[in-house]
Amino acid sequence: MKIGVPREIKTNESRVALVPSGVAALVAAGHEVWLECGAGEGSGFSDEQYRTAGAQIIPDADAIWAAAELIVKVKEPIRSEWQRLRTGQIIFTYFHFAADRELTQAHLDSGAICIAYETVAQPTGELPLLTPMSEVAGRMAVQEGARYLEKLYGGRGVLLGGVPGVAPAHVVIIGGGVVGSNAARLAAGLGARVTLLDVSLERLRRLSEVLPANVQTLFSNRHNLLEQITSADLVIGGVLIPGAAAPRLIRREDLKLMLPGSVIVDVAVDQGGCAETTHPTTHENPIYVVDGVIHYAVANMPGGVPRTSTLALTNATFPYLLQLANKGWKRALQGSLPLRQGLNIAEGKVTYRAVANTFDLPYTAPENFL
Repeated sequence: MKIGVPREIKTNESRVALVPSGVAALVAAGHEVWLECGAGEGSGFSDEQYRTAGAQIIPDADAIWAAAELIVKVKEPIRSEWQRLRTGQIIFTYFHFAADRELTQAHLDSGAICIAYETVAQPTGELPLLTPMSEVAGRMAVQEGARYLEKLYGGRGVLLGGVPGVAPAHVVIIGGGVVGSNAARLAAGLGARVTLLDVSLERLRRLSEVLPANVQTLFSNRHNLLEQITSADLVIGGVLIPGAAAPRLIRREDLKLMLPGSVIVDVAVDQGGCAETTHPTTHENPIYVVDGVIHYAVANMPGGVPRTSTLALTNATFPYLLQLANKGWKRALQGSLPLRQGLNIAEGKVTYRAVANTFDLPYTAPENFL
């Protein structure tokens, strides 16, 4: 199969979807890899490393899109790339369709086969291709939140861990999944007072056993959430409903209850955000202020640490990519329930129920194509 790896062109996105060792493995399996010139430079991989591994280095992205049967990316194709999509072409990347009706319609119109990293799911419910980036984002959320609490950026001027004789910052984390647990572990390690909210008592029990003593777990409901954010220095939104839009748990009027100069880091921004006032930002312009509360809502947070993120992501995605290349999408999905869960759009039809429900579109089961 001819596999294309275009350079990511979303603002400040320096990750790459395939590392040289992955190229070598694909070539050894009999496949052809076309990689756009400079695609790996942001993550520290040179064209020469890819060429040595067996990739063909192509200077023209249009040529890659036109020739490749399978395109592997990190982020969803942006508007300037939509015209390159074609019927029957397999696109394997993060899509987050439920957050963007226009993106969804463009891929429906293209007739492409869209397999989303974020909905590839194990029978246990684990999301193996979302997990590594959620780990990065959860840890980055604390790092970025601590930065924007500094007075220089308009924050409250609070040190996350405090010092002897001075109380630490209060960090409130909404959601106890991979993002939330990683954020809680890092914030607690820095000495903050951490409150983690979730709707699953089973998850809260498990987290209370493994997280440090300065993390308090609390059942998530409207009353508890409001009570916690009124004293929070930093709020981290880590809510996820796989493939669907995130619930808006923090309302616009709630910001008036929060401390001036406090910070919201909304990691759920890829799925629309869990604060009503969230809208996507970039690494170039990461923050904005609403009612005195700083909002950090970078839609590709792990792109800020591309070397770490690329290695973590490709470790997880490569086995699935190899299945798609070796078998083609139909046979690969027949033999893999996780990949079948990843199919969001195929030949002009929505094949993931949460996306169909979000936009009130007809749903077609993936099995209908297999």
